[in-house]
Amino acid sequence: MGVALVPFTHSARLQGTLIAIHVRAQTRTVALRQHSIRKTRATTTIRQFSHNTMPGPQTGSPTTRPAPAVPRPSASVIVVNSKNEILLVHRNPRSKSFANAHVFPGGNYDEKQDAGHGLPFTAIRELFEESGLLLVDPSSTMPSNSELDAAREEIHAQRRMFSDLLAQHNLRLNGESLLQFTQWITPPTIPRHFYVAFLDETNAAGFSHGDKQERLPTPDGGQEVIAARFVHPQKALEEFNAKQISFFPPQFYLLTTLASILQGTQNTPDQRERVRTLAHGAFGRMVINPRPLPGHDVKGTGYQVLTYEGDETRGGSPGRLHRSKVWFGPGGAAVGVALERNFDVFSEIEAHAFSQPARL
Repeated sequence: MGVALVPFTHSARLQGTLIAIHVRAQTRTVALRQHSIRKTRATTTIRQFSHNTMPGPQTGSPTTRPAPAVPRPSASVIVVNSKNEILLVHRNPRSKSFANAHVFPGGNYDEKQDAGHGLPFTAIRELFEESGLLLVDPSSTMPSNSELDAAREEIHAQRRMFSDLLAQHNLRLNGESLLQFTQWITPPTIPRHFYVAFLDETNAAGFSHGDKQERLPTPDGGQEVIAARFVHPQKALEEFNAKQISFFPPQFYLLTTLASILQGTQNTPDQRERVRTLAHGAFGRMVINPRPLPGHDVKGTGYQVLTYEGDETRGGSPGRLHRSKVWFGPGGAAVGVALERNFDVFSEIEAHAFSQPARL
């Protein structure tokens, strides 16, 4: 799989793993086979997700309210390099969604750009637009950096079709490499579908690890992304705990899971195989639909409890915990989250607690 990071100043060689996150506009929960969740307890910052739930215009109503927007599927991508570092982008503080958070590159399905291609196509296009990283088949010959820079700006501004760029340069996206890696439904009308793929060895024009950046990305003029970098998941979690960065629940959940696998600073075949095992098993098909714990005293405790499928209150066995404690700060934003999973991701997921995932 060829990879180009746009823009950077030099070429580099990148070996690693690509994990794609994908969002689906369905509200069904997922089927789980017998793979499980590594026992985990961790803390993170998140914000409240919000969505328009206002009713449509009512005849005779003193004020006419707009009909709620139709939720669109969205897709994001996690790229893990040969150093076990993950690509994160820093969202613009003024953005309408995910403001100021560190997230995996991605965004909404675009009917104009993505029609007929599916969500893996969306994930790769959004990755290119937000970070400059272009993922194509190893047989593809990359255009020049200047051509990619210009195309990225035009595609982001909807002046050019992503598919036209690919056709013009005979580039073939390797969407088959994206393996399913859980789904999230948050808010309730916007499910998020995750995939995983591996980059054993790929050409790259751009930075491949840490702060050594040969060709820094141009985020998109600050419209959505103001920075991008590779960072080890454990270091990212430490930065969160120090309140230097913030995450949303899906990002923290997956970073916590991957941090337990991607130990050290060299990606190994065994680590890649363990991630593949999760992707091909019950974990990869898991849908997480956060719901408040009924009867929990938020005012008395100072935090909200969000439960997930497989929790003892959500179809799991007695004593099974699959939930997060969430502390909200001023203005409704969350300032901390404690993730509680007391079952193993590789062997203890209870299939009966989950329904069959919908397919797009």
